[in-house]
Amino acid sequence: MDRLEAEIKAKGMAVFARIDHAAGAAAVGMPLRPTEVLIFGAAKAGTPLMQADQAVGIDLPLKALAYQDSAGKVWLAYNDPRWIAHRHGLGAAVAPNVDAMAKALEVLAGDAAGSR
Repeated sequence: MDRLEAEIKAKGMAVFARIDHAAGAAAVGMPLRPTEVLIFGAAKAGTPLMQADQAVGIDLPLKALAYQDSAGKVWLAYNDPRWIAHRHGLGAAVAPNVDAMAKALEVLAGDAAGSR
């Protein structure tokens, strides 16, 4: 998650919050493998989607989840902006914005995971 956060900041996007679910679980005496959510975005990218349908705000800013499975492998998950657009029935008018967001997120995830 540290690498993803650094990549996001390097690209000029804002990091709004980082949530450590494992720490929250530990605070109430419950075990949870490392699990963190990063909330991030850029108003220039997300605003056109919300102008098309303000309800998209439930899915923005973007979020990424990093978690460790029972075998110790770490995973990075996120909702593809194309899926978000489909979910809200956004039309062709914002398709270029959505595609740009999706591609940027793929690059960020790949760079953070070291798979690019």
